[in-house]
Amino acid sequence: MSAAPARFSLIESQEGRDRASFAGEVGTGLAGDPKRIPCRFLYDEVGSRLFEEICELPEYYVTRTEREILVERADAIAGRFDCPITLVELGSGSSTKTRLLIEAFLRRHGRLRYVPVDISRSVLEASALELLERYRSLEIRAIVSEYSAGLRHVGAERERPKLVVWLGSNIGNLGRAEAAEFLGRLRRTLAPADRLLLGIDLRKPAPVLEAAYDDSRGVTARFSLNLLERVNRELGGHFDPARFRHRARYLEVDGRVVIELVSTRAQTVSIDDLGLALDFAEGECIHVEDSYKYSPREIRELAGAADLRLERAWQDAGGRFRLSLLAPRT
Repeated sequence: MSAAPARFSLIESQEGRDRASFAGEVGTGLAGDPKRIPCRFLYDEVGSRLFEEICELPEYYVTRTEREILVERADAIAGRFDCPITLVELGSGSSTKTRLLIEAFLRRHGRLRYVPVDISRSVLEASALELLERYRSLEIRAIVSEYSAGLRHVGAERERPKLVVWLGSNIGNLGRAEAAEFLGRLRRTLAPADRLLLGIDLRKPAPVLEAAYDDSRGVTARFSLNLLERVNRELGGHFDPARFRHRARYLEVDGRVVIELVSTRAQTVSIDDLGLALDFAEGECIHVEDSYKYSPREIRELAGAADLRLERAWQDAGGRFRLSLLAPRT
């Protein structure tokens, strides 16, 4: 990066860039029953661009409602810290919404260290370049990593109080027990003065949720199907995406949107680099993603299971989304 090198550094964890991880997970997942590919692999360069497009769709309320809360509450959130902090973000992407927090902290304290954690180096570098050019009192220490590996680096940020933000209801991609376990690990990286700002999508009627994950323009379908195209590009796969369809179903009892790619016919697909020939029955699915939704009570229970306490919560005007400020239990 050519701009502001004194204010920018980058750490690249092996886990964040290892192609073998993708190959291994695809081989294991597609050989299983049911077949699956972990949702973190949706976000290659093509997938990341498609997700940015998803965030602008009329059906996809998540980004708009979270942004609405941040527009109204960013200054109040910054006001809860009486000295300069480190702002850490898990799954930062292009940091679009986070800029509201960056600006609020810069207004209040005059300077800020921002530590974005993301699996895409190219997205991190592009967003960091733009942020550093716009905000002259900002320092960026970027981490190319998956969440789990990134926690080690998050824990090392101890020079000043830190606010860890995890937006976009990305916690919903984890099962409820898995979410509590991950938050418990994150809790162990927090000092008493640190806080976690967690964005969580709330339970709501099935038609609203299913439209959000299967939009009328087909962008979410292209996002899911890009996973098959990524296997073709990187692993010598022979998927024909036209022979699969995207499906999103809300299971109300579970509070979970299930996203799958459904084979539209009986077919065999080979993946050269893995030496696999996969048989699909008509109607057989590849599980792509779960998106769990929470009630306010379930959010409190999740926090408690991770040894965190709910300090403050904010919702959008329509009551669709919630930002929760969580503190370590002492």
